[in-house]
Amino acid sequence: MIPYPKIDPEIVRIGPLAVRWYGMMYLLGFASSYLLVRLQIRRKGLDVPVDFEGSLYSYLIAGLLIGARLGYVIFYDLSVYIRKPLEVFAVWHGGMSFHGGLVGALVAGILFCRKTGVDFWQTADLVIVTAPIGLGLGRLGNFINGELFGRVSNVPWAMVFPEGGPLPRHPSQLYEFLLEGVLLFIILWRAKDRGLSSGVLTSLFIILYGLFRFSVEFFRQPDPQVGFVIGFLTMGQILSSCMILAGAALYYLRRKRRVAAK
Repeated sequence: MIPYPKIDPEIVRIGPLAVRWYGMMYLLGFASSYLLVRLQIRRKGLDVPVDFEGSLYSYLIAGLLIGARLGYVIFYDLSVYIRKPLEVFAVWHGGMSFHGGLVGALVAGILFCRKTGVDFWQTADLVIVTAPIGLGLGRLGNFINGELFGRVSNVPWAMVFPEGGPLPRHPSQLYEFLLEGVLLFIILWRAKDRGLSSGVLTSLFIILYGLFRFSVEFFRQPDPQVGFVIGFLTMGQILSSCMILAGAALYYLRRKRRVAAK
């Protein structure tokens, strides 16, 4: 067993205001994505509107946050929010869903591209290869907060989390950091210059994230208010299965379109 490193979730506090590691991870993720998208645009010599990146990320951040909150409300704790609808707006109490955030960001991206007249799939591919950075940093934030920990285990690297009871558990946040963050970024970043048809990188992200998340869910403690939904499957695995199917369908359609264009 490895001792859990007790890192103060707050970086600094000034009166009632606190800067927390989790929020800092979000900022670093968005900033890294923004800079890497700008780098790709310059290298590819793409013709984009003035202040393209700034306007795009305004849409994406809003869509992601709204979608992540609504996704959590709908998929993970709907009965509570039906009884207390105003709690939907109490984001400081926690509760965000990646799957909902992805849908929200995609909808926001579609609206932005329609407004500006830029190609949606080209834009989606530029952004999606940078998304694992934010995902990985977010999982590090979860680890520092001691939340979303794994199931009870006797593996040598298991840890006792402050809110997880006395038994050692899988540090599943770190598994997700390595798979959904580091490995997924390496795969997509290496694939981005291989002349793939537009939309294929986006489909690969959806498929691979779904596969990685589905696998890690076997080590992650199910959400207590949901538990196992169908047999041994968690809500995260059901949503990730839908991602894999949707990503595979998108991959087929985008590859088919390229073949037809030839």
